[in-house]
Amino acid sequence: MNASELIDELIENTHDWRKETLQDIRRVILEADPEAVEEWKWRGAPVWSHNGIVCLAVPFKDKVKMTFNDGASLLDPDKLFNNELQGNKWRAIDFYKDDKVKEAELKKLVLAAVALNLSKVKPTAKRAKKAQ
Repeated sequence: MNASELIDELIENTHDWRKETLQDIRRVILEADPEAVEEWKWRGAPVWSHNGIVCLAVPFKDKVKMTFNDGASLLDPDKLFNNELQGNKWRAIDFYKDDKVKEAELKKLVLAAVALNLSKVKPTAKRAKKAQ
């Protein structure tokens, strides 16, 4: 099975409000960045990447945790991050029962994470030569 199929299976086998939350998160990520690559890492974590990890989303017993790999470097004007706020790298959003995914705000955060990843891309020697 490829990563997208594994994510499909995880969502399908998640029974209760967490299933809808995972579906919403996935849809928002892929709408925000249609070029995102779905990956399956760390023995069961759905990961979305674009020139590096953008974010991951994992269902837990009482929540769905969405973690942004370089979240500490992102502006969060909508105050979506509510966990892992003290670290130097990660930031997370914990979704609990009855929490709604704020789609427009989450799309902005995903796009900011993609932009950050793209800003880290070093030009190849060929591109650098053309720029001269």
